[in-house]
Amino acid sequence: MKIIRYSDSSGVIRHAAQQPNGTALVIAGDIYGSYRVTEEVAAVAQLLAPIQPTSILCIGLNYRKHAAESGVAAPQRPVLFVKGNNALQHPGAPIQLPRHMRSDEVDYECELAVVIGRPCKNVSRERALDYVLGYTCCNDVSARDWQIRLGGGQWCRGKFFDTFAPLGPCLVTTDEIQNPNALGIKTVLNGQTMQDWNTNDMIFDVPALIEFLSGSTTLLPGTVILTGTPHGVGMAQKPPRWLQPGDVVTIEIEGIGALTNPVVEEPV
Repeated sequence: MKIIRYSDSSGVIRHAAQQPNGTALVIAGDIYGSYRVTEEVAAVAQLLAPIQPTSILCIGLNYRKHAAESGVAAPQRPVLFVKGNNALQHPGAPIQLPRHMRSDEVDYECELAVVIGRPCKNVSRERALDYVLGYTCCNDVSARDWQIRLGGGQWCRGKFFDTFAPLGPCLVTTDEIQNPNALGIKTVLNGQTMQDWNTNDMIFDVPALIEFLSGSTTLLPGTVILTGTPHGVGMAQKPPRWLQPGDVVTIEIEGIGALTNPVVEEPV
């Protein structure tokens, strides 16, 4: 099932199930618990990120070729950083280039996002996918200057800005994606393909990440896990290709769809 989240003309936020004919049917109940698809056609005024995350956990350097283009050895354990929920952005809404805390080195990163569906702690890799509600696309937008040179040795400052986690366009449940590590993934910038690879290049696959992140830690329903990006990021281009006002970035993942966001300057 492909689940969208939307607001109607009255501002009420609901979930709905996309249909083959392009419409969507309203979902009644809790997508993390008991729910059903009704016969009511969704009146979508604005498409929203498919969930409101309880937390956003991010994995760096998790594709072999991306680690190589970054000039670092493959990590021995998953590299964890976090984004705040302030970073969430909706499909079609703008990525804002920071101007108050200025960055001129903002980069794109296509990523498969995993959404946890029920509480899990100390989960083995063999059972890890049983705790997944579904998958969606994410752009792990990154201010490389703040990430690498200005952030005091931590990545979070360069990853934490408002609008730096576009998510969508829909959440695809696990019955439609049984193997998350066999999906084509790409970034298209202004019509030009910049990243084009496959999730089978992950150093730590999705079950391994859930096992690692749930160790002595409860992952709540709505936890979003960003699983890393393949090679081809703007930082690695020669010369580097940083996002500019007027750009349009699309993240595409096989079986999920396309997440598109324009790029603008932060209002100051």
